[in-house]
Amino acid sequence: MSSYGKVETETLKHNLEGQLDRLVEQLQDLENCKNDLDDDEYEETKNDTIEQLKELNDSLTKLVNGDISLISTLGAVQLATQAAISQAFKTPEVIRLFGRKEPKQLRERLSVVEEDLRLNKLSIEARDRQKAEILTALRQLKEQLTTEELKFLEKHNDISNAFKNVDFVEVNDD
Repeated sequence: MSSYGKVETETLKHNLEGQLDRLVEQLQDLENCKNDLDDDEYEETKNDTIEQLKELNDSLTKLVNGDISLISTLGAVQLATQAAISQAFKTPEVIRLFGRKEPKQLRERLSVVEEDLRLNKLSIEARDRQKAEILTALRQLKEQLTTEELKFLEKHNDISNAFKNVDFVEVNDD
């Protein structure tokens, strides 16, 4: 029997997720090696990676507009690339988990961030930024936030406001 494009759709989805993962890892590696690079080299490499993310986003936009059967799958990847492009998220792991629609793993990451603060591995500022990113991602994934989490986001709404430049599309899980 013919697969009617199911195999091709899965291959495309896998390839796009792989490309997003590669670009996110590239951003993470760049951040990890920032001190080893001169400012010009760092900026050039970062801009090149952002440009690749923009190209991936453009491709996803064309695919989403042209193939309704791929909307929910590609929409999630598109949201992650848009978030990365707008730099609403600074943490590549959050971009990856958001793109894959993995709220459980985002919650686990939030616990790790809180634990890192307790162990003095993170400053309060770094914790606040990462926590706001994670909570914003959870909110965009329509996850229920506690009153305390909502208050935290209100207090740190500079992260949430970064999403004002991102055009979110409704993603249906049909």
